[in-house]
Amino acid sequence: MSTIREVAKLANVSIATVSRVLNQDTKYKMTEETKARVLDAITQLNYVPTKAQHKKSSNSLPTTELTVKIGCILRVTKKGYNDPYYMSILAGVEKQLRSVGIDLAFIKSSTVLNDKNSLITTFSDSLDGLILMDPLNDDSYHYIKKRVPHIVGIDTLRDDIDDVGYDHLQNGILATNHLIKKGHKEIGFIGGSGESQDIKDSKRYQGYLIAMHKAGLPIHNEWIIDCNWNEDECVAKVDALCKSDHYPTAFFAASDLMAMAAMKSFYTNQIPVPKRVAVIGMSDIEMSQYSNPPLTTFHVPKEEIGTVAANLLLSRIKGYQSLPQKIILPTNFVERFST
Repeated sequence: MSTIREVAKLANVSIATVSRVLNQDTKYKMTEETKARVLDAITQLNYVPTKAQHKKSSNSLPTTELTVKIGCILRVTKKGYNDPYYMSILAGVEKQLRSVGIDLAFIKSSTVLNDKNSLITTFSDSLDGLILMDPLNDDSYHYIKKRVPHIVGIDTLRDDIDDVGYDHLQNGILATNHLIKKGHKEIGFIGGSGESQDIKDSKRYQGYLIAMHKAGLPIHNEWIIDCNWNEDECVAKVDALCKSDHYPTAFFAASDLMAMAAMKSFYTNQIPVPKRVAVIGMSDIEMSQYSNPPLTTFHVPKEEIGTVAANLLLSRIKGYQSLPQKIILPTNFVERFST
């Protein structure tokens, strides 16, 4: 195991400087270049600070020593807001853990952990397990995996850890087929891309393509809207499509939030849903039943996903051993009035 002395040597700084970076000490001035060298050295050497070297803040509240320490990385929207889908999963995780007397040690977003200093600080103390709701970039993921013995993912598509979710590909097919059965031949797709920044890697998009090709229906690139899971971007792109006067008769939106953002744009452009354009979503977040019109969607068992993930993580911590498991929970079609 690397030492703080080795980190200081690699970064060409004093041991005191390394300590100040670890403890986010702002009393002494330090250039960003120096700070970056220290953080890079910590990462290269896989250095894990001891509790004595990484001191608690003097104004922090005392905490109870728990037998099991579990953290959570939460996925948020591009605008930094908490996504109702993942908040519902988090509720399931917390409810299950509290039933056995465990509170989450921390809840962090991947956006926060993109800062290397925050990443190192968050995982400086030992952790028994982690609920991972964001696949993260490879550097951050591998840094965490070396430090946390047990990780359970939520729709991360990581092959080397347990993962809980639903069948995105199959649900993409089912959602598109619903529109096809309603008689639509011009169908667009609204969604986003993950870490790859390529919407073609989206399983829901791939499901849409499969259903369209099987039905012999054409794919129009201008009807494929990659909104990066950002509601404002979705509204703007759908608005531009509406003004072009060349838009399809139906859309499959890969999340309820994006479906409702699209319907907002249709309303603004005086395009009636579903009379002129039908819209189907995915996930059945609570507010989807109150949209105008109420949204047709697929109910994803969000809290149950959280419960299953928490139970699987606890079993791993207790010593359960097997190859990484992929647990797929069923979804239910919910027909309302948007299609």
